[in-house]
Parts: sequence; structure tokens; C-alpha cells
Amino acid sequence: QVHLAESGGGLVQAGGSLRLSCIASGRTFSTYRMGWFRQAPGKGREFVASISRSGGATYYADSVKGRFTISRDNAKNTVYLQMNRLKPDDTAVYYCAAGTVQGLQISNYDYWGQGTQVTVSS
Repeated sequence: QVHLAESGGGLVQAGGSLRLSCIASGRTFSTYRMGWFRQAPGKGREFVASISRSGGATYYADSVKGRFTISRDNAKNTVYLQMNRLKPDDTAVYYCAAGTVQGLQISNYDYWGQGTQVTVSS
């Protein structure tokens, strides 16, 4: 069992930056692939970024590539999402997730946080 807790969301102007953090409980954090997803009002949950167990491989949705960076610190049981050059279209609830199967689909992840709101004003 893994408990995930996100933080770092908030209100920011377009062009600004935010860094989301997600801390995981337990001592098996390094055995999980980690991902970030988001859900905008009236839309389905979509993949944003993922990172391998060691942090050596990362994947991004085309919509955030070049602006967002996912990273992890296994010693701190934490995964981060650095978001730069934010756009109003990035407004959503952001969720971190943990899974053991490689993939970019929601079904590849077994554990989810409660989410943190990111609002980007124009």
C-alpha cells in the first residue's frame, strides 16, 4: 500500500512557474514508476509525465514537452513536477500516481493522490 500526497498547487499568471511535489509513504517508493496526470473541468484525466524507478527515463505529453520537467528523489520518497511557461490551458487538478507497469495509461497506475489545484490566469 502506498499513500501519496501532492502539494505546491496554486494560482499563477500565464508565463509563470510552479513546482508540484508528491510525497509517498512507505519504504518501497523506489520500486514504483511515478506519474503525473491532470484533469481539467469537464474533461477526462490525462497523462502529463512519468518517470522510471531510477529516474533515468522520463516521458511527457506533447502538450507539456519542453515546459514541464518530472524528477524524483528516492531518498526523500518524493516526485516533483516543475512547470514553466504555464498557460491557461494547464489549469487543472494535478494528480500523482504510482505503478509497477510501464505505460502512460491511467490503468497502469495503482495508487493515486488526492490532487492539487493549479490555476493559470491569462
